[in-house]
Amino acid sequence: MIEIDKLIRTRRRTLALIVEHDGRLIVRAPMRAKEDAIHEFVEDKEKWILTKQQQARARSMDFVPKQYVRGEEFLYLGNHYRLELVDTKKPALALDRGFRLAHAAVPRAAAVFEKWYRARAFQVVSERVEWYAARHGFDHRKIKITAARKQWGSCGAQGNLRFAWRLVMAPMQIIDYVVVHELVHLQHKNHSKRFWAKVKAILPGFKQRIDWLKENGYLLNLEKTILDPKPLTRSAP
Repeated sequence: MIEIDKLIRTRRRTLALIVEHDGRLIVRAPMRAKEDAIHEFVEDKEKWILTKQQQARARSMDFVPKQYVRGEEFLYLGNHYRLELVDTKKPALALDRGFRLAHAAVPRAAAVFEKWYRARAFQVVSERVEWYAARHGFDHRKIKITAARKQWGSCGAQGNLRFAWRLVMAPMQIIDYVVVHELVHLQHKNHSKRFWAKVKAILPGFKQRIDWLKENGYLLNLEKTILDPKPLTRSAP
């Protein structure tokens, strides 16, 4: 019997299964869906669930903790950059063909890297939001960079847009998809047919970008790194 780790009831009309990167199974179900119907649906999808869980757990075994040592690779806009340790004190971290981290900043390297990524994320994402908003007539309010782990972006009821700083590690095509996704939510609050039609009108290849995020999103983090990184641009349109 398949174990459901988390059941989320929403106003959606259909059941949805989500296998997290650690193998946990999340089920999203309509408010009035009966427990028996939910479990029957899960059992019907047993083969798919077990396959996805096996893949997720296999990937987690390929990780080692970040060490912030010379030669270690870090992602930015879909590219890998090697780390160099330098004697200069300012800036604590810079990107010049590779990441250059001051020796004095090594004890707080994780915080230094996150601060750098946050600043770059705000710059890059803001530019893409403004470009698409002007081109397609979207009216948004504030843009905020967050530490969200479950969502790449979100659109608030008041028109405020939020994006995870980790997104700036992805190729620009992927950033554009998340930006467009949230901008379209300004006009269509749910994932209706009209919502996806609007996304497609702006980004005809959006499904490939969704697939890329599903396949590679777990790599966009500072906590761990894959032992043998694969090119992140291989699936991007």
